[in-house]
Amino acid sequence: MSAPEPPEPSYDELAALVVGLAVRVERLETENAELRRRLGMNSTNSSTPPSKDSIEAKAKRRADRSSRERSKDRKPGGQPGHKGSGLAPTSSPDRTTTVPPPGHCGGCGGDLGDAADAGMSWAQVWDTLAVTLEKVHYLLPRRRCGCGTTTTAAPPFGAAGTVTYGPNINAAAILLASEGNVPIERTAMLMEALLSVPVSTGFIARALQRLAQRLAAAGFDDAMQTALRAEDVVCADETPTNVISKNTDEHGQPLPGAPHAVTVRTPDTRLVWYAAIGSRSKIALAGLGVLEGYTGYLVRDDYAGWHQFDAQLAGVQQCTAHLIRHAKGVLELHPTHQSWAGEVITVLREAAAAVTDEHDQLDSQLLADLRQRYDRAVAWGITTNRHRSWAKGNHPGYNLATRLHDKADQVWTFTRNLAVPWTNNASEQALKGPKRHQVVSGYWHTLTTLADYCRGRSYLVSARNHGVRPIDAIHAALTGNPWLPTVSTA
Repeated sequence: MSAPEPPEPSYDELAALVVGLAVRVERLETENAELRRRLGMNSTNSSTPPSKDSIEAKAKRRADRSSRERSKDRKPGGQPGHKGSGLAPTSSPDRTTTVPPPGHCGGCGGDLGDAADAGMSWAQVWDTLAVTLEKVHYLLPRRRCGCGTTTTAAPPFGAAGTVTYGPNINAAAILLASEGNVPIERTAMLMEALLSVPVSTGFIARALQRLAQRLAAAGFDDAMQTALRAEDVVCADETPTNVISKNTDEHGQPLPGAPHAVTVRTPDTRLVWYAAIGSRSKIALAGLGVLEGYTGYLVRDDYAGWHQFDAQLAGVQQCTAHLIRHAKGVLELHPTHQSWAGEVITVLREAAAAVTDEHDQLDSQLLADLRQRYDRAVAWGITTNRHRSWAKGNHPGYNLATRLHDKADQVWTFTRNLAVPWTNNASEQALKGPKRHQVVSGYWHTLTTLADYCRGRSYLVSARNHGVRPIDAIHAALTGNPWLPTVSTA
């Protein structure tokens, strides 16, 4: 006997089922949109660093850049009218040498032993002298005072009674390891290959430490901070770093937080200061001291750790490059529903172009028009996304629009003070140095070695931007006469 067929569902039951399925579909669509958003996140539409981009994203970024920078009709290499930069002959060479005359004709191959003199041509060859290691034995006079103390004269470098490599060898090692981003083991190999000077990896590490110690003793960090605090505008940013042995508490347990490298710099390249912090916290950023009492303009992203300085500042400029990337990410979610984000991008870029074209101040009518378009787009972004469902929390479009509304004054600072850059790209570019070094070397052993690297990097970058060759800057620091920044009087 067959089982009785179940009764057909009632209209109310079917309606409830449809409603339940609709809710489920909406939830799945929301989750799908979030997953697609995360999958599509890259350095052009989020805060994801370029190094974390997928292979596909990197290829797309290169293709987009190529299409912007070069048309199909433009060939690679130097373009017509481009001025070359070859060597120009000098009128005062160090020496002049006559080479033997040619022995055979370049045409028929005949003997030129009895050929007539046809004058002279010329060529200049610029080269370095052969590198040889000079071993100098210093005699250090000693004098005994009436008090019974015997004093020994100090050697030009190193300590009495020791054999040590001098400042030139130390400077070469530091230049390769720091400025050249060469790993320590490979630096030791290159020192022997180029200079015929066999050194250990320990020597390289001690040379880097020696530079940092000499700079600290000379008050380099204090001088940099004083010079930066005297600037009208500075930029700041931070980036995580790999440190193997973190600092520990009194019980030997690692302190919480991830080590970071921080940069505070001028918008131009005059002063670029780096520092190491054990965690990305308000306390760590305040502990740097560089912004203590600073009353100028600060260009930064919207990380909360920097907010503690806002009250003392003349103004804050939010990095619009960050905002444009986030707006692009929202726009890609739905080009129609989120078209307001595209309008924000357009307005900010138009404002930047207008600032570039002006010298003193932006036309008030143009600024009012741009700000009105911005406010209208942001208001629509809030309205259209206020109740739009999302997997977790508010819709990204609502979050961004609210942020653009609440921080509007900080977004538009660059239009009121044309000396303030509209992005924090200067800081991001500066932090590529530590990131590149980390890619090559992998990590720093301790926070102290990271701090040593940051101090040396600050010194070399800033000295070079003041016209001092890095090798000369290192030599000067090692011999007790480092370059130090001065307070700008401009």
